[in-house]
Amino acid sequence: MKTVLKTLLWVLIGVTALLAAWAVQSGGSDLAISVSLYWGYLLLGSAVVAAIAAFISNVISHPAGLGKTLVGLGLVLVVVGVPVVWVLNRDILPVPNSAGGVFDNPFELRIAEIGLFVTYIVAVIAVLVVVFDVCNGLVRKVVKK
Repeated sequence: MKTVLKTLLWVLIGVTALLAAWAVQSGGSDLAISVSLYWGYLLLGSAVVAAIAAFISNVISHPAGLGKTLVGLGLVLVVVGVPVVWVLNRDILPVPNSAGGVFDNPFELRIAEIGLFVTYIVAVIAVLVVVFDVCNGLVRKVVKK
């Protein structure tokens, strides 16, 4: 099974590399970009399905760990939900682009803003985890001595 998954991974990487090379070689043709985008959507959808399947499989095989899993799911919902609620309850201003025009599609601007806020929150959490881990390690060293 491990060999099959490793082979599948290399095939997916190879197809992605070929599509990227085709897009670059064609000078960014609409067809190459469209095919690459659909490939990316297929990979993203497959990853979501695999994550859900792994979650269900884990819950079935280890029901004792369901509490921690639900806590993690709750944290993800909070990290994504707070920016969604915040962005949906405020006005979106047009954003100037490099061609001299503006991006003024409210749906696209809201999706981009939600993505940015989620990224900022996750980055802050990552920095806090690193700082906590370093401090925790230092305290444990001092306590052991």
